[in-house]
Amino acid sequence: MEIHFKIIGIVLMALAFLHAIFPKFFNWDKELAALSLINRQMMVVHTFFIALIVFLMGLLCLSSAHELMETNLGKKIVLGLGIFWSIRLFVQFFGYSADLWKGKTFETTVHILFTLLWIYLSVFFLSTYFN
Repeated sequence: MEIHFKIIGIVLMALAFLHAIFPKFFNWDKELAALSLINRQMMVVHTFFIALIVFLMGLLCLSSAHELMETNLGKKIVLGLGIFWSIRLFVQFFGYSADLWKGKTFETTVHILFTLLWIYLSVFFLSTYFN
């Protein structure tokens, strides 16, 4: 079980670093130009903090697998992670329009891969808590 935490830790840290390409990949210079300064900066700042918290989740899983599985506090953290990723899974289907990915090979592939990742993370953390 500890190896799963370590693999998840590495995956989450990589996912956090993936956020660094968002501005260029999503063409934020052009796309966000019409927004007010506060809204543009909120996009950048919130993306940074989402990446930071995902990185810290990964670091926690990588460095503290035993504590997450064996202590009361660790179990509570694992429950919180399970809830977090379950809500993220829900948002995958109800927060984004299917028009963003349906009929588009790359976008559909990414949608499916991230859906599978959110399912895995949700099931792993919740099952760790309840076992």
